[in-house]
Formats: sequence, C-alpha cells, structure tokens
Amino acid sequence: MEGLSRRDFLKVSGISFGGFAFLPPGPEAGPARLGVGRVTVDWIGLYSDPDFRSRRLNRVNRDGLISLLDSVTADDGPQHNPIWYQVPDGFVHSGHIQRVDWDPQPALQTIPNSGALFEVSVPYTRSYRKPDLASDPLYRFYYRSTVWVTNSTTGEDGRTWYEIYDDLVRINYWVHGEHLRWVPSDELAPITPEVPLRYKRIEVDLRGQELFCYEHDKVVLRTRIASGIPDKRPRENGIPTITPSGRFWVEVKMPSRHMGNGQITSDIKAYELPGVPWVSFFTITGVAFHGTYWHNDFGRPQSRGCVNMHVEEAKWLYRWTLPEVAPEETRRIARGTTILVT
Repeated sequence: MEGLSRRDFLKVSGISFGGFAFLPPGPEAGPARLGVGRVTVDWIGLYSDPDFRSRRLNRVNRDGLISLLDSVTADDGPQHNPIWYQVPDGFVHSGHIQRVDWDPQPALQTIPNSGALFEVSVPYTRSYRKPDLASDPLYRFYYRSTVWVTNSTTGEDGRTWYEIYDDLVRINYWVHGEHLRWVPSDELAPITPEVPLRYKRIEVDLRGQELFCYEHDKVVLRTRIASGIPDKRPRENGIPTITPSGRFWVEVKMPSRHMGNGQITSDIKAYELPGVPWVSFFTITGVAFHGTYWHNDFGRPQSRGCVNMHVEEAKWLYRWTLPEVAPEETRRIARGTTILVT
C-alpha cells in the first residue's frame, strides 16, 4: 500500500494530531471504538466541539486516517447531516469521512478467462502501469470501490499483482493483489427476483433528498441520497449538474465504472473517480444511482447529476433492480425497473 503499512494502520487507533504522525498508542488511548476514518477531500477541520463555530484546532489532509472514538448527533447540525465523530483530540464532521478497514486478502494466482469483480479491502491502494513499484503510478483506488480484474502475475517485488481493465480510458494497469477482495457470485445474486418487474419501482424525492424502493405498495428501502447540484446550465461536457425530474427506467447496469474527465493521471485531486461501485444508469446522459466513496454527506444535493448513495445501499439497489446482471458480465443493457424522480 502506497505510503501506508499494516503497522501504520494499526497505530492510527492512537493517533496524535500534533504533526499528524503515526504514533504508537499510549496505554490510556485504547482502540478506536468505531474504527478508522479516511479524509475524502483536500482537508477537514478538527474542532474543539461538534460545531463548526467552535475553535478549529487543526486540520487533517486528504487521505489522512483518523481514529474514530464515538459518534455524536450535534444539536447545531448541520441540519442535513448532524453526525460528528469524536477523535482523540477533538471532533470532526462526518460528511467527508469514509469509514475504512484494513482487510488484506490472500491473492489469487488464477483469474477466470472472462475476468472477475473485486472490491478494494484496504483504505486505499495505488495502481501502476506495470506490476512494478518503479513504473509510472496512476490512480488511487479507495476502500469499497470495485474493479474488474483480468489477470494476475508475480511482480518485481515477488508479490502477486492484479491487472485491471479501465472501462473509460481503455488501458490496463496493475495493483497489489492482497489489497483487493474477490466478490463471490452469491453477493451478486438478485434480490426478490420472484417479484414481477411491474411491481417494483423507485421514487426519488429531490426536495427531501430521499429514495424509496417499493414492492407493490410496500417500502422495502428508504434512504437519504445526494442528488445533483440544482444548476441547469450545461457544463463543459454539455450536461447540466441538476438531476432531471421525470419518469425513467434502469437502462444500463455496471458493477464498476470509471467516472470523471478520462485523464490518465496520478494526481489524486484530479476529477477522476475510478472504480465507482454498483452503477445503475437511467438516462442517456449518464445519470445513475451508484455507491459513493468520496463523501459521506447525504441529505443535500452535491453531485454532478447522479444520485449518490451509501455503497452498501447502492449494492442492494443494483441487486434488487432489473435487469439482472450475471457475475461474469461487466455491463447489462435492457429496460428495467421504473423510476420516478420528483
């Protein structure tokens, strides 16, 4: 893992914010009761209290790992997301914290001819043009993002590397195999496939920033989402950022999708989102439901048009909606579940 070892990760449970060095925990620190969080934006503030108006003690930069001791629902919000995390030296707002884990996997030596779906199982990992740390670095892949692996090999460092095919820039690159978890076929099995297509529907409430899934007239999922920023002016790609209202259908489903500008880069601040998981497109302009690893701030519009969801809930939606996608498929195109966006 680029710049982060298992030892570093374990030390996070006793992190000191003085200089943000990874320091061994003192006996009084104890484990991180909620685990570890990763900062998903350029930086976030560390505050004396769970309130943006309180004293800012320091800041934590992108991809910094923080020990999460407890969660707090703040009286002063913000209203759309009042959840804060208590950390060893203060409080951070949850909106740009991704809760992560360190779960390295036994690397597979053989990959099916059709390829296979894998999920990142560590806070982040770096990809390279070749299975060699001395080759050109490319994108970082983050916890719970998904990738399509086409091959494996032993790299220059003697470790197993996986080859990934990028569906947007159409190149292959490599990551360390122990940083990815194979997604078994039972995790992709359809949910309630016995319910006919006409009896399943999705309703998106843009004002309330909520999504509802119905079987017949029974709600089987209700969750908060983050829709597109309400701006109808076309952007550089000719598409506005507002999530369109109307009646739609799930049209294309992909277990993994590279979203962004399509630049081949190692810049972690570039608008490149490789490995977006559990994508269900419903417009010809590419608006979709999908899992989101770059923020945890649901309840207000902030996407470029798509409907951002918690990763696990996007995965549930992907499995619940029609058309069904076989485990060996990277894309399925067919008119499926009805969607009403209001």
